[in-house]
Amino acid sequence: MKPVLVSDFDFDLPPELIAQEAPPERGASRLLRLDRHTGSTAHRRMAELPELLAPGDLLVVNNTRVFPARLLGRREPSGGAVECLLVTRLQEAGADGDELWEALVSPGQKLKPGARVRFDGNGDVSVEGEILERRPFGRRVVRLRADAGSTVEQAVDLIGHIPLPPYIKRSDAAADRERYQTVFAQARGSIAAPTAGLHFTPALLDACAGRGIARAEITLHVGYGTFQPIRVDVVEEHRMETEQYEIPEAAAVAINAALDEGRRVIAVGTTTTRTLESVARTHGGRLAPGRGSSDLFIYPGFEFRVLSGLVTNFHLPQSSLLMLVSAFAGREAVLHAYRDAVAHRYRFYSYGDAMLVL
Repeated sequence: MKPVLVSDFDFDLPPELIAQEAPPERGASRLLRLDRHTGSTAHRRMAELPELLAPGDLLVVNNTRVFPARLLGRREPSGGAVECLLVTRLQEAGADGDELWEALVSPGQKLKPGARVRFDGNGDVSVEGEILERRPFGRRVVRLRADAGSTVEQAVDLIGHIPLPPYIKRSDAAADRERYQTVFAQARGSIAAPTAGLHFTPALLDACAGRGIARAEITLHVGYGTFQPIRVDVVEEHRMETEQYEIPEAAAVAINAALDEGRRVIAVGTTTTRTLESVARTHGGRLAPGRGSSDLFIYPGFEFRVLSGLVTNFHLPQSSLLMLVSAFAGREAVLHAYRDAVAHRYRFYSYGDAMLVL
């Protein structure tokens, strides 16, 4: 069988369609409706979502919370500028309060094992860091320690910056702390937002509930792999990074009941999709409560066991997220929908418009 190539998932996107700011009003985005059975598209608004769904549908959202994982500081004692993106916590705080993290640091060539850095913010709070180990792709193992009287987590929350995606060509602003966060965010742990959830407002959630559309919440902490470029030519050779999830018992019960009763399960976002399908693959098509990790890579040919619908943003060319949507709706149909979105000047990526696939 002919291999599926990463280049098969390319499309042309004018740079000016890449949204650099959140919409003036949360929930005011446009919504492209794609029928995955016919390939037809329709242009709607996010506010119309309740009428596009049906009573009995179950929306499943990711309630992870983005933390300000980007630290700006200086080398000690030279004073040279340093940037550090916290990627994965390797060790919880010990008795001394230190934490070990895998991080992306810049300038990488100068930050060798033994190098010391300091990150300051407003007031007296600061974090000291020591590079312990070099890892591939510019990563380092870093030991972090906060000033006395503060934990590393508390200090990072105070002095850190929201890690906006690399295609947003500006520094983070104070407004991003609220806008790059869903209204149902609870569980701290992501370095990227589950962006399909950014479109929802309390009023929209109430409208869905009023129409008889139920909601369940799960958690998947989004890691750097969501931005990681695919470095292979053949799709099957790509490997996803591991991410941590949690399925509450109430969510497992609600999702299994929907499946048993033939009601649609609509995932809000690719992160929710990967979590649901990952757990279902290891539990005979059922959802089981508990915590775990997943490196599931969904691409065309994947057999979905849970999903009946998907709310998602528009994704990068040749990305694993675009491949997931293509697995659900068909590559040609998705690329056709993307060309339609470009022609109608939709906003793309994290702060962009939305897509509903049913």
